[in-house]
Amino acid sequence: MNTEKDFAPLTPNIVRALNDKLYEKRKVAALEIEKLVREFVAQNNSTQIRHVIQILATEFALSQHPHSRKGGLIGLAACSIALGKDSGLYLKELIEPVLTCFNDSDSRLRYYACEALYNIVKVARGAVLPHFNVLFDGLSKLAADPDPNVKSGSELLDRLLKDIVTESSKFDLVAFVPLLRERIYSNNQYARQFIISWILVLESVPDINLLDYLPEILDGLFQILGDSSKEIRKMCEVALGEFLKEIKKTPSTVKFAEMANILVIHCQVSDESKSTNDLIQLTAMTWMREFIQLAGRLVLPYSSGILTAVLPCLSYDDRKKSTKEAASACNHSLMKLVTPEDDGDEEVDGQVSDTLHREDGPPKSQDELDNSLNASQDSGGLSNICFFTPTSADRSQVTLDLDGIVQVLGRHLHDSSTGMMTRIAVLKWLYHLYIKTPRKMFRHTDSLFPMLLKTLSDESDEVILKDLEVLAEIASSPAGQTDSSGPCDSTGCRLELAVPASAKPGSKADSSPSTPSTPSMNSYFYKFMINLLQRFSLERKLLEIRGAFIIRQLCLLLHAENIFHSMADILLKEEDLKFASTMVQTLNTILLTSAELFQLRNQLKDLRTQESCDLFCCLYRSWCHNPVATVSLCFLTQNYQHAYDLIQKFGDLEVTVDFLMEVDKLVQLIESPIFTYLRLQLLDVENNPYLIKALYGLLMLLPQSQAFQMLSHRLHCVPNPELMRTVPDLKSSPGSRCPASSRVDYKELLQHFDRVQRKHLEVRHQRAGRAECSDRKLVL
Repeated sequence: MNTEKDFAPLTPNIVRALNDKLYEKRKVAALEIEKLVREFVAQNNSTQIRHVIQILATEFALSQHPHSRKGGLIGLAACSIALGKDSGLYLKELIEPVLTCFNDSDSRLRYYACEALYNIVKVARGAVLPHFNVLFDGLSKLAADPDPNVKSGSELLDRLLKDIVTESSKFDLVAFVPLLRERIYSNNQYARQFIISWILVLESVPDINLLDYLPEILDGLFQILGDSSKEIRKMCEVALGEFLKEIKKTPSTVKFAEMANILVIHCQVSDESKSTNDLIQLTAMTWMREFIQLAGRLVLPYSSGILTAVLPCLSYDDRKKSTKEAASACNHSLMKLVTPEDDGDEEVDGQVSDTLHREDGPPKSQDELDNSLNASQDSGGLSNICFFTPTSADRSQVTLDLDGIVQVLGRHLHDSSTGMMTRIAVLKWLYHLYIKTPRKMFRHTDSLFPMLLKTLSDESDEVILKDLEVLAEIASSPAGQTDSSGPCDSTGCRLELAVPASAKPGSKADSSPSTPSTPSMNSYFYKFMINLLQRFSLERKLLEIRGAFIIRQLCLLLHAENIFHSMADILLKEEDLKFASTMVQTLNTILLTSAELFQLRNQLKDLRTQESCDLFCCLYRSWCHNPVATVSLCFLTQNYQHAYDLIQKFGDLEVTVDFLMEVDKLVQLIESPIFTYLRLQLLDVENNPYLIKALYGLLMLLPQSQAFQMLSHRLHCVPNPELMRTVPDLKSSPGSRCPASSRVDYKELLQHFDRVQRKHLEVRHQRAGRAECSDRKLVL
């Protein structure tokens, strides 16, 4: 520096000392500057004061010479000390050159700059707050300084500035938040620690409401929560915990909607993520749980995103038990927010009509549904806090994102990698939506239906049960009835069980009236039955392993008579006769052995009503695909003479090993509790001659086997009719047991049996012919 240059009012001795390499000489010069400035203050000579500060800043602090810069810094600090309370008038001129030195490559100079700024801030106190952003910006850089002395000095300055902010009521939070939002994304650990420490300080000041600006910094906080430093993670957890406490205290002022998507993003982590990301996910899921409970229906527009984050967590193992429990609570709380009002007409200015829910039937009980939900969730994960109830104006603007929800649910249901608990939760959601918003949900049924049918092949019984519940609700909901008039019978009366034209038999002889006593099914019921049978046809393993289980559960969820009636109608038109025979055998086994079919067996046993006779005829026509099943149906309905007539025709059939195995099973069934009444009727020899003849007919069909021995022993127990003879007038005729059965045309049923068996014989001959031709080609 040129010492000959005029630096007045600074004397040449002061200038030389400021440029000296020794700290002590620079300190003496600073004392002289302090004395000089005090004189100017006493004279109220602001012009000379500014001139001194300008010289120290431009000629010294911003000089190219390092010793001159050090002299300028100590000189500026001396000016601030001399100015005292008046330093606030010159802070811009004092601070800017010092902050510039924060970027100096010399660590000693950065330390002196930190020391100078400390003295300036200490004198000015609250007057520095208008310059807080530039001070914060400079400090955030020093917080990551590699030199420990510089870092130590910056920490002293940082504590001083925090004390000033805490004491003051004039902190400009609005101006500071943009800078905080920018710096919070720093990857440097020291900078992150610095940021979190300031957030904790600002959050603790009663006059500063940082919660209003939480949406601006929440994403950055979750980023910091994934830091590799345990200390920083702990600080961030404390900061987030303080914010959450404040949210619970004043939920009505919280901007839930602006933070919902941030939480959704951080609730999602991949399975390969590091453990720190597990902490992010758990914290975000905990916040989401509280948000749903506090904000209530305000989160419904974000429900698809929430489900995207929550559903995969439900399949976590015990290593992420806490996250799984929080996700389960989120799922449960969100589900309860969906109500029948969400099924309202969107075209009528947002008006909601509860009467549109289940117009043709009583609505499901809310308590009943909630209880079923509670049974499948861990209630211990929910906090006992009150819901924030938005005003009526807010509620009218809240719209359930049903399309988005269905898309998310469908994606998880379609994905084969989805965990079992997630699939169960998806199906519970679909069931809940069909209960609460049936009209809107049926718009999506055509896209969901194939996925629901495919889910029947799932490995989990629990998944299949929930899937069947959804399908049953679709098949029985009045909202799914597209044809309100329905088909009519020959008398013009509406049939409750509607059979579409594609499933109806073609001729009058093949048709049978429906049963008016059964509940009405909608237009999806037969579609479901047709598709279910098609799936059984394509996946024979599914029919073999799960077929009986699925049909039995459907009989519980829907009406058993409807299930058997509809399947019998559909199988009557089945072109794959082998599948038809297998399916009839399965249905017959279920009918004869399942506890769920007890009422239906009782209805068929006596044929006392016209409806039961009509049902028998309907089943009989399809049961003809399997001769042994047809005989067992006659045994069940006590049509013993007809059973005998059928067995007489077995001589014309092709007796295979499979056929004999079915007869063997029938003999075992006769010995089961289901046919107790049949065995007791063997005591009444005179009134049940055809029963005995039919059983002897089965005996003659069987080879010498265990079943032959069993049936033979049973028939040996039939008493002598002479010993069992009673008073003639107490005898009852065979027909008195079932008055309605006289209306059954058994001759026509036998003719139908012959026609069906001829079809089966033709198919077997065709197969045999094709096999023979194939063998000849192989020989050639």
